[in-house]
This record gives sequence, structure tokens and C-alpha cells, in this order.
Amino acid sequence: MAAQRVGDKSPSVTTSGASGGSSEDLDGFAVAVTREEGRWKCRALTSAALTSLATAETELRELRSSGAVFGLLNVDDEFFVIVRPAPAGTQLLLSDATMAVDYDIAADVLETLNIEIPDIDPDELDEVEPWEEGDLAILADMGLPEPVLAVILSETELYPDEQIEEIAQRCGFDDVLSSTLDKLQK
Repeated sequence: MAAQRVGDKSPSVTTSGASGGSSEDLDGFAVAVTREEGRWKCRALTSAALTSLATAETELRELRSSGAVFGLLNVDDEFFVIVRPAPAGTQLLLSDATMAVDYDIAADVLETLNIEIPDIDPDELDEVEPWEEGDLAILADMGLPEPVLAVILSETELYPDEQIEEIAQRCGFDDVLSSTLDKLQK
């Protein structure tokens, strides 16, 4: 999030965990979350999902789950994206729209949502208050009402992984997510 930026974070640092090829490796993680017959499951997506919205959507669609499927992308420990493919179109939520100035995947999310990239000088991002864009009701049917997600997003003192942890806790898959992330770090 903009309030947490430390220096210039360009998208060329090391990936922590997810496997897969990408010309730009980022810190963070990309995880698919599924719920079938009342049970939560998480699995890693490739690191390419952190740089390409199309790749994230494709990997999520390939899971072919009979239940709910969505992706949680913690991009470079700066912001997160929730991607939820559906037959009628993909639902998206970007935790910090200001990141579209620096990150292609954030710009792709805004483009898909038909929202212009903010006209912000990259050198002034630290001084701009972050705001979300997308569907705040994206996980409402998973037990995370829109107002609760709005509160989590407003907690800009938290890092994206901490916000994702709160989302997982509210929905009830925090143990499964923690276990998956622990495996990624090994």
C-alpha cells in the first residue's frame, strides 16, 4: 500500500514461493482458494500470476472446481488483488488503485474494470492515500460482507499479507492458507 512503500519498489525482486516462469519476479504470493462441499483448499499459483491478470485468470479457470474459486495475489508486498472467475465474467478487487502507476497487473485490473489509471506522479505515491477499486461484495457469499471487507481495506497500516490474513480468518480458511504459505516458503 502506498503508506507502506519503502523507497522505490520496482517489480524485479525475488519471488517467495510460487513456482513458474516469469521475466519479472516479485515478492509476495499467488494462491488459489477453493471451497467444495464445505471444505476450503488452497494451492499456489505460478509466479507469473503476480505479473499477469490473464495468467491468474487462466490458472484459476483451469482448476475446474465445482465450488467457489478465487485467487489472492499479494503483489510485491505492496497491494493485493482478488480474482474470481465466473461464467458471466471475472470479478476483481484491487486493494490500492494507486499501484496502477507502478505495476502492470494493477493497471490491467483497472483497465478490465474500465477505470482510468490515476494521474499520480510516481515520486509522490508515498503521499497519496490508497483507495480500492472493484467489487467489495466479491466474497460476500463466502462469509465476508461488503462492509467488513471495506473496513479491512481501510486498515492501511496493515501490509497486504496481513489484510489477506484477516480476509482468510473472516471467511474461515486462515489455517489452510497459513499451511499453504508455510509450504511455499520452504
